[in-house]
Amino acid sequence: MAQPTRRFQLSTVPQLLAASIAARLATDTTYQLFNSFLVTIAAGLGLDVLTLGRLVSLRSLMGLSAPLFGSAADRFGYRRVMRIGLLLAALGMFAIGSGGGLATVVAGMVLSGIGLSAFVPTLQAYMSARLPYHQLARGIGILEYSWALAGIVGLFAMGFLFERVGWQAPFFVLGAGMLGGWVLFGFFPSARTERASLPRSGMTGFSLARLGAFFDLGPNRRSAWAVIVSAALLFFAQFHVIIAHGAWLQAEYGLGPALLGAVALAQGLADLCGSVLVSLITDKVGKKRSVQAGMLGALLVFIALPFVNVGLWPVIGALVLLRFAFEFGIVANISLASEQAPDRRGKVMTLAAAINLLGATITGFSGPWAYTEFGVWGLGPVAAICTAVALVLLTVWGREGAE
Repeated sequence: MAQPTRRFQLSTVPQLLAASIAARLATDTTYQLFNSFLVTIAAGLGLDVLTLGRLVSLRSLMGLSAPLFGSAADRFGYRRVMRIGLLLAALGMFAIGSGGGLATVVAGMVLSGIGLSAFVPTLQAYMSARLPYHQLARGIGILEYSWALAGIVGLFAMGFLFERVGWQAPFFVLGAGMLGGWVLFGFFPSARTERASLPRSGMTGFSLARLGAFFDLGPNRRSAWAVIVSAALLFFAQFHVIIAHGAWLQAEYGLGPALLGAVALAQGLADLCGSVLVSLITDKVGKKRSVQAGMLGALLVFIALPFVNVGLWPVIGALVLLRFAFEFGIVANISLASEQAPDRRGKVMTLAAAINLLGATITGFSGPWAYTEFGVWGLGPVAAICTAVALVLLTVWGREGAE
């Protein structure tokens, strides 16, 4: 009797990581694209920089939809939600690149924001479910190499396309890359916690009890929320500084675009080093301890920022060290958060992503205003206070995992 043909799957961890990094290279480059090429894209779209900046904030706000996708992923499967996210993000990039006018750009920003917010944290949840616990931080750390590679390789390639082909080319290339990921993820196997049996409310429609049930993260809820909120505070602190650091370097040290690009390259290398270190040591030293170390390192740099503002090289050194400490802490936090409520991992990861993106949206207003009004003293001390609160919160209430 003939044996049924088995469906081809990417089954080993190295295969899954390689495919995931390839897809993340497209999505993470998309995340960072406007930071580096805002003026070029605005000119191509026929918009002023301020308007395009607001549209980028609109894209960030779409991250608030992430928990809905996380809850759906826990019930119906991570692969399905990841593929929907990639498809939406690709359609958004094609819409922006079409140059069809303001309404089309708005639609593209909304679609890409929703798609990216659905895909990235759900992928983190999926890989966390596939990886054995003793290799969790290693796998997540390797997965997060994609963020640094997007800054180092992805943006360099997009810059080449902007200059040699035209402003629309990067949008179509990145959209095509995400469509390729959509195809590739169809060959991913199920995660072991998909279709978990989660408690359901007997109520229909909106009610405070139903809303509370949605945000309930299970028996380990206090630790889970401590991990999520502490990471959000660290995220806010980092982007409160980073969003204004280009203006700082340009205004006080006269750096032009080329030198700012060199600084960005150094920061991308620092990101990569932070992720590599997580993949090498965090499973051994502990996930909570690693996050605490990253927070402490970032806290010390935030405190030092006003005092190192005496020369260009001390400032660059501090910014690079800050990126390393932040990346180490925030990547270690991904593996820590993923084990807080394994039966609702998708919800935990997407709630964290949504709150982080909300914080990043706020920094679009807080960082530039604080630097304009108070200089570096409006950046470092504010970030230090937020990081100190995050460190205390994690230390007192955070746990290594659900058990």
